Amino acid sequence: MGGSMRTVSVRDLRSKSAQIWRELPREKDMIVTSNGRPVGILSATSEADLEKTLSALRRARAMLGVLSSQIHSVKSGLNRLSPREINAEIGILRGSRPR
Repeated sequence: MGGSMRTVSVRDLRSKSAQIWRELPREKDMIVTSNGRPVGILSATSEADLEKTLSALRRARAMLGVLSSQIHSVKSGLNRLSPREINAEIGILRGSRPR
């Protein structure tokens, strides 16, 4: 993981929650771990910034999804499909969807 973001275990989050909430504004973000593995992120925000923060998080997740799809496409050779092949695949998928 990049940077030196502080980690906090789920156990510490339960037992030391008051301390963690006090420190969060200074830390800005903390990685929540369970059994040493990341499971979430605590991120400081305010009522005034909540919508902007959520919007930025959603955009970042969407960008990661697109990047993941692009990487999968290249690894599997799907990036070399012709427009005709792409349309055929779309047709197959649309035909298999329940109505």
